[in-house]
Amino acid sequence: MDSEKINYKIVEKSWFARIARMVLKSRNVAMVLGKSIHLSGVDKQTFLNDKGWFEHELCHIRQFQEHGYFRFLWLYLKESYRVGYYNNKYEAEAREAGMKHKRFFSEQLEKETGNIKPTGLPLPADEKKV
Repeated sequence: MDSEKINYKIVEKSWFARIARMVLKSRNVAMVLGKSIHLSGVDKQTFLNDKGWFEHELCHIRQFQEHGYFRFLWLYLKESYRVGYYNNKYEAEAREAGMKHKRFFSEQLEKETGNIKPTGLPLPADEKKV
């Protein structure tokens, strides 16, 4: 999705996002209402630097545009009630949109570096940090 073609507004320190953050018990939240991306626990620049997160929220803006403001809110809430937040088809679509940039860059990297073959050596073990 091309962010330059989508009209959006970013609202920092949003009360709507703060409520969602408390309900979700999350350190930071971005949520969309219509064409506005509401943030809590994260500043605008940090949010914009996270391309996957930004594209995820742009997908929700497109969903609002496609279905209409109140109809999309109803559909989203009904779907969340029916199958839960994670399995909500609108969230799944937005997660997919947020991953597209990663696939593009990994494909570009593979083209530039060639197909890297593992050496067969064991990988270092993860260490827990105390």
